[in-house]
Amino acid sequence: MGCDGGTIPKRHELVKGPRKVEKVDKNAELVARWYYCALSQEKLCRPIVACELGRLYNKDAVIEFLLDKSADKTPMEAASHIKSIKNITELNLADNPAWSGDKESIKGDKYDDIQSARFICPVVGLEMNGRHRFCFLRNCGCVFSERALKEIKSEVCHK
Repeated sequence: MGCDGGTIPKRHELVKGPRKVEKVDKNAELVARWYYCALSQEKLCRPIVACELGRLYNKDAVIEFLLDKSADKTPMEAASHIKSIKNITELNLADNPAWSGDKESIKGDKYDDIQSARFICPVVGLEMNGRHRFCFLRNCGCVFSERALKEIKSEVCHK
């Protein structure tokens, strides 16, 4: 049966080593940044705003956060740097014509491509799925890929 005196346990059978740390999937983390509000963790819906750190928020979630001055409110780490509505910029995003996420009902019988994006760069046509860097202009809120800003080499919005 075992452990009846005839067996000698080895060290690896008695001592458990340190547990391996689970690594976060990079693709899942990028999808979460581009599809969900950093404050409320809900899906991003228009109007979408961004802070100077580049985090995306639903505008109504930021307004609720700023208006809630109750004492029992725990400070949210994702929005602790936002002190007023002037700290955020409303984004002018270009819709992706190939995206059909909200148009079709999801019944679980189709492949859901998480790399297809809801918004694209209006100049180059790159999808905003986290693979490419994007920038926004603070004065107008227009969003472009970093590649497009390098090609244009202008500080003025193309619109």
